[in-house]
Amino acid sequence: MSVIHQSAEQYWEALKEVMDPEFPISVVDMGLIRNIAQLEEGVIKVTMTYTSTGCACMVWIESDIKERLLSEEEVKEVEIEVQWDPAWTVHDMTEEGRSKMQNWGVRS
Repeated sequence: MSVIHQSAEQYWEALKEVMDPEFPISVVDMGLIRNIAQLEEGVIKVTMTYTSTGCACMVWIESDIKERLLSEEEVKEVEIEVQWDPAWTVHDMTEEGRSKMQNWGVRS
């Protein structure tokens, strides 16, 4: 499949509505989403990671991501690829994500 070079910004914004189950921080601000690409008309591929290989919420997070993106009128299919390399670190979080964690007393 060839990648269609079209702005994925709307999908990044949509995924800001998907919250990490452990903290009320979006999967985008947690730094879990690495890339979003439109592979072909109506097919979106999300490349992501998790904070650990033992994350108990993987199924729920992926389900929430798919559900949210499929609510976009033009999206018909969502593929998710999980990448473990490089490993997630707090440096993957956005400034907003780090700020929210600090508000709860979690220092990065």
